[in-house]
Amino acid sequence: MKNSEHKPDFLFEKLNYKILLAGIGVIMLGFILMSGGGSDNPNVWKEDIFSFRRIRLAPTLVLIGFGITIYAIFKNPNKK
Repeated sequence: MKNSEHKPDFLFEKLNYKILLAGIGVIMLGFILMSGGGSDNPNVWKEDIFSFRRIRLAPTLVLIGFGITIYAIFKNPNKK
């Protein structure tokens, strides 16, 4: 047998992993923006739960993050 080094084969290229990490970061930011704002007293109503940040911005960021992640999975680095 020959003594040759076998280079490990990765599923994606380096650029794919960078895009994937960016997508995961956007998803995490969306979930962080959705958190918090609970009421300490159940008898007191707080309007903070229906803020623009929680209802529109955060879910939009999560969906954009999933789109970026899907793009990173389907991107073919060998295609020019």
